[in-house]
Order: sequence, then structure tokens, then C-alpha cells
Amino acid sequence: MLVYPRFTGASFWNFREACELVGARYPAPPLGLITVAAMLPRDWELRLIDRNVEELSDRDMDWADLVLTGGMLPQQVDVLHIIELAHSAGKPVAVGGPDATSSPELYANADFRVLGEAEDVIDAFAEAWRAGEKKGDFSAPKFQADVTRTPVPRFDLLTFSNYTFIGIQFSRGCPFTCEFCDIIELYGRVPRTKSTAQILAELDTLYSLGYRGHVDFVDDNLIGNKKAVKAFLPALIEWQKARHYPFEFSTEASLNLADDKALLDLLAEAGFFTVFVGIESPDEEVLRATQKKQNTRRDIVASIDKIYAAGIVVIAGFILGFDDETPGAGKRMAALIEDASIPVSMVGLLYALPNTQLTTRLQKEGRLYLDHGVDMDDGSADQCVSGLNFATKRPRIDILRDYHGVVSSIYTPQAFFGRVSRVGRKLRVRHVKGGFNWGRTWVDARRFLHFTVAGTLKRPRFAGQMALMIAKGLCSNPAALPHMFKMALLYAHLGPFSQYIGREISSQIGAIEKRPEPSRTVPGNVKGDRRGERSGAPSVQEYEVETRLR
Repeated sequence: MLVYPRFTGASFWNFREACELVGARYPAPPLGLITVAAMLPRDWELRLIDRNVEELSDRDMDWADLVLTGGMLPQQVDVLHIIELAHSAGKPVAVGGPDATSSPELYANADFRVLGEAEDVIDAFAEAWRAGEKKGDFSAPKFQADVTRTPVPRFDLLTFSNYTFIGIQFSRGCPFTCEFCDIIELYGRVPRTKSTAQILAELDTLYSLGYRGHVDFVDDNLIGNKKAVKAFLPALIEWQKARHYPFEFSTEASLNLADDKALLDLLAEAGFFTVFVGIESPDEEVLRATQKKQNTRRDIVASIDKIYAAGIVVIAGFILGFDDETPGAGKRMAALIEDASIPVSMVGLLYALPNTQLTTRLQKEGRLYLDHGVDMDDGSADQCVSGLNFATKRPRIDILRDYHGVVSSIYTPQAFFGRVSRVGRKLRVRHVKGGFNWGRTWVDARRFLHFTVAGTLKRPRFAGQMALMIAKGLCSNPAALPHMFKMALLYAHLGPFSQYIGREISSQIGAIEKRPEPSRTVPGNVKGDRRGERSGAPSVQEYEVETRLR
């Protein structure tokens, strides 16, 4: 039984409210687990339980001979809970995934730990299980998995209606060296790509299973290997045309995408409608210091406008809390978001992930919190409210005030819907021959109808804002309306979530204002009482614990 753990705590990325308004339950299914499922012996009977959309029952546990689970840091609490549930039922557990690979010591209670990329280690695990082994660790060599051998994921294990989109993966790895990123530590700096035949086989499988609509290329940087993706896109375009574009695509890419008009045109013709770009900071000094140099070689606003001109919407990531930030960083960030008309901006606090260059440096400097890689009891490892797991150089309270100011300003209804309308005017959506697909159109129409009913009944004010935006779009650029609707729909989550962030950060600011922030000159890893109990002068870690537990 493959069990996908819950993302515990509030998160920028769960978009539950937006999912509900279109009749779904969660944004995306567990691509990693269904890919592992395809690698397991064919005679194994498999079931999938996604705890983000369904419950794990006693009957499910009784059925299983073996439980396989794993996930990312924000899923850590639930992975450990699943291990306890399985053991209580007398079932062995195998755990894997990014968090177990980064912090295997936290999963010592699992019977099996399958660490690293599954392609090079899953067979050894399966053979050990067949041989009657009861425990074991299986570690793959780093950055060596041949992704051209990766099978088509078991999409048949999914209930498509639970999700707003389905993910597939073209490549692993990224050529850049961003200090705070763990992708290069997990998958390396030389992007490895699947073959064109592999990806088309995955799309064929989705198509034959009746899926239509949004497909996300989950690559951390789709254009990390530009030569490979340029060779692949013409075949993808032909596949889409032959089937009248049953899918629309999204992905993540570095900002240098804007430099290559030919690549942008290929992506647009293939059906890509949105791309996530890590911008991180408006300040060139910060970008240089954190090794995000690719963003210093081009004008950020002009680059985003080039992507809009190709008919592709930009979603962006920003981070506050870098060492080289200067006063006013928050205002400059908010101004950049407005100047570039980026409707959906994931603004977070810097989080030192396990096994990154940032974590190594902070550890050497004696600034890293003792439990920096451990999710707390409330499962709030989302960097929006639980970042800064280290002693900051800039006063912590100043960073939090900046953060509060950014999120409070960019997610007012006026600011958000204003950016959506401006993007609608900028987008140059191309009409491709054969681009109309009845199946995809029916999916979009059904979701729009569901939103019209649910939005009017549950959120009449939000539905009114959407209606006004649609009216503006009809007057300015009707071809961009579908993209505008998809962006604006996310405000059902972003509006309330930004208010939640405001409350949480205000609480953290208030806690610091009541007691002066302690000295940061602490040797070794910064230690503190996880329970937040104080005796005399508070430690830096106690402030961290207080803010997390709040």
C-alpha cells in the first residue's frame, strides 16, 4: 500500500479553497509515489492512499502486507504518524523521498529506508523483501540514475477528479548554484532528461485514460538543458496538434527563459500557459551573495514582459531574510511585484533546508538552529510562517516587519485583481490551428459552472470581483480571459492565506517587541528549549520555538 502523507499546517501551495470552487480536492497527485509504483514488481498488488484527499482506514491497513510512504519536509509529521499507525497494526514500513534522503536519521523507526533516486535502488529493496528481510537501508549513488529507464507512472491508480492538474517530469537537476536550494544536492547540476518517446508515452497514457486539461511539468528548471528541451518541443507540438490540444501545460524555469524568443515561441505553441520563476529578491547585491547570479544579468521587469508577450503567465517566488538585505527590502520587493504585474507571488521567509550550501555555511558560522531540519509539532514547516530557522544578521523584527508589509500590500483585492487585469492586457495569446478540444473545453466549462454556483453561494463578494475582472477582460483582451480566470481563481486561497500570514507574523513581531532580541554571538549550533519554557534571558532558539508553536 502506497500512502502519500498530508501536507500539514497552512501552506501557500495547497490552494484548497480554490480547488473546492472548481470541484476538486487538492492541486496535484503524488507523482513520486506513482512513479515508484511503476518500478515495483508487476506481481505486487498495489493500492494508493493520498491522505490529502482521503482517509487511511483500518481496513486499508489490514489489507496491506507492506506500507510504502515518504515525502517532503512539510509532510514530515504525517510520515512519522503513518509509520506509527502501521507499526500499531503490525505492518512493516518502507520510507523514501526527499526528506528521508536529506535527513535519514529522523526516520530510524522505519523498517526500510530507500534513499536517493529510486531507479538505482528499488530492485535491491524489492529483492530483499522477497528474500524475507525485515529491515534494511538502500542508498542510491548520487546523480547517477538513468532517467531514460524510468517507466510510465501508474496514472491508473489516480482518481483524476480529485485534482486540478496532473504532473509529469521531463528532467532532473539544475545547472545553477543557488545557495539556499537543495535541488542541486538531491539531483545534481547536470540536468538529466527523459527521451521524447518516454514523455509522449506518458501523455498517451493520460490521454487513453480519459484525462483532459492541465498537465504540469514538475521539473525544477525545465530549461536547465536547453538543447534537450528544444529538441523535444517540436514533437510535443505535433502530438498536441494531432489530438487538438487535449492538454495545457505549466512548468518552472529560470528567468533566462526570457532571453530566448525561439524557445518561448515553442513553449507557447506547445500549449504552455504559465511558468513559475524564482526571482527571490529585487536587490542585485543579495542575488550575487546567494549565488542567484542568473537574475543579475538581465532586467527583471523587462524579462517578465517578454514572457507575457509570448502569451505565458508568470508566477514568481520571492524570499526575505538573506544576509545582505538592507532596510527597505520589503518595499522594493512589493514595488517590483507591482511593476512587473505578477499576480501570484509566493513570498516566503528564508529557510535553511537540510544539506544545502546555505545550511553548511550557517552551521560553520554557528548560526543554525539545532533542530533546523525538524518539523515542529504543529507541522508548520511552510516557509511563509516558519522560516528563519537560523540567527539572522539583520534584526529579526525588521525582516518580519518587511515580510508583513509585502504580503499585506500585494494581496489586497485591489492590488491583486489590478495585477491580473494588467497581465490580461499584456498577454499575447496565440491561436494555434487545431487548438480547440471538446474534452478539455468540457473540463473547463464544468469547472467554471462549479465556480459560478459555489462562488456565488459561498463567496459572493469574491464572485463579484471575478465578474468585474471578466468584464474588464472582455473589453481589453478576450483571448486572455481563460488565463486571467485561472489566476484570479487562486485568490480564493491567497486572500485568506495572506490574512493568516498577517496574523501570525504580527504575533511573532509582538513577541519580540515584548522582550529584546538576544545576542547572536553564540558558539556552535544555536540551542534552546523546544517547549519554549524560559529561565532568565531567552535564547534565539526560544524565539524560534515560540513563533513556530504559535
